[in-house]
Amino acid sequence: MSKEYETVIGLEVHVELATKTKIFCGCSTAFGAEPNAHTCPVCTGMPGSLPVLNKQVVEYAMAVGLATNCDITRHCKFDRKNYFYPDNPQNYQISQLYLPICRNGYVEIETGKLSENQKNALKGKNGSEITENTEVKRKKVGIHEIHMEEDAGKLVHDDWGEVSLVDYNRSGVPLIEIVSEPDMRSAEEVIAYLEKLRMIIQYLGASDCKLQEGSMRADVNLSVRAVGSTEFGTRTEMKNLNSFTSITHAIEGERNRQIDILESGGKVIQETRRWDDTKFESYAMRSKEDAQDYRYFPDPDLLPVDIADEWIEKVKAAQPEFREAKIERYKQEYQIPDYDIELITSSKRMADIFEEASGICGQPKKVSNWLMVETMRLLKEKSMDPDQIRFSPANLAKLIELVDSKVINNSTAKEVFEVMFDNDTDPAKYVEEHGMKQENDEGAVKAICEKVIAENPQSVADYKGGKDKAIGFLVGQVMKAAKGKADPGTANKILKELLS
Repeated sequence: MSKEYETVIGLEVHVELATKTKIFCGCSTAFGAEPNAHTCPVCTGMPGSLPVLNKQVVEYAMAVGLATNCDITRHCKFDRKNYFYPDNPQNYQISQLYLPICRNGYVEIETGKLSENQKNALKGKNGSEITENTEVKRKKVGIHEIHMEEDAGKLVHDDWGEVSLVDYNRSGVPLIEIVSEPDMRSAEEVIAYLEKLRMIIQYLGASDCKLQEGSMRADVNLSVRAVGSTEFGTRTEMKNLNSFTSITHAIEGERNRQIDILESGGKVIQETRRWDDTKFESYAMRSKEDAQDYRYFPDPDLLPVDIADEWIEKVKAAQPEFREAKIERYKQEYQIPDYDIELITSSKRMADIFEEASGICGQPKKVSNWLMVETMRLLKEKSMDPDQIRFSPANLAKLIELVDSKVINNSTAKEVFEVMFDNDTDPAKYVEEHGMKQENDEGAVKAICEKVIAENPQSVADYKGGKDKAIGFLVGQVMKAAKGKADPGTANKILKELLS
């Protein structure tokens, strides 16, 4: 008889920091440059080159630590992690093993009330829908440590598997690695934890956390054990998963693989594995190294970092208003539904647009409507995240004012918004240049209404016979005849007056 098993999961989350230059040199961290364009003797490991620590990296690491309830290590230092691989030009990585900058923190997560990311990620490999549990549960996920380190370069393989090239643009880009305690028990909890971390870091401005560009990556450490057992099973690590869906699939696949091994009388081997999301299976990369395999020792070229209380207080004072505080303020300050508030504040970019646009036009509910309906529709259609929104709050406010002043109607506004969404086009200029202003001359609209009434005797008879819906058809015909430039409300009013 098979046992019931519990999954035990801990994460190592790597986050590229949003500094303009690398952690130990002045090279640019910009994404998307030509290979090896952002390099120098330091980040390519040339003999005799010496690292110089970027102060902003320390401040971002402290900011994330404070926001995740960590203790800040007043005296921290860097160590060399030695390994030999083509994308590691020095043959060691500068990291922090013995005295990481942050320790003993936690984040609080909620499960049961699923976000769109969670709903998408938690679908099965065949795309089957999940049943949502409406009971909201809260728990704390411990953070063992956060340490600073440098990123490695990137190997680029050809299509035939014969040649590999190395791009060192990413080498030396500053990272923080956030190491959780093994406190998570399901993919749902893992996605909730990652979403919470990403939101905190994005609110801080410490990273854009774009999984698709690799600025946030997760290694999943997973083991299974019999329900009720207090001993941990043998864990495996799956490296560099960069989407919520692949993380969820990897957890599901590795859990099942380990259970199958145990049920057949075998033993799980501690190793590093690679997840293939197309085949829905993992494969072994190498046996798992322990710390001694990397032969860590203190970096002789970098002095320890002493962090004074005054520096910590300065970083703490610069912390932004986080989501929980925003939610409470929005409830008091803006007359919008709680559902709108929850969704808008789930993205700092969306919250910033909402606040600034509302401040310009004084119409928070209308701003919220445009974000909740048209913006969310286009984000979904184009498979974009809210942080990729291009249009400015000023242009959204202009669009709302164009509708309020009856320069354009709602139908035209939606058409203009689609252009604005793609290119941050000035809506007032676009309307003017494309002749999209609506007809506000009641005499001209009345003439169109009279023509529509004359051409649609059956709908007129239906309306006079008590079928109120017939007026909607007639309004549609007026809008068609006016090429969308009539005000539907004005057309409705004039039609009713003529028909009465």
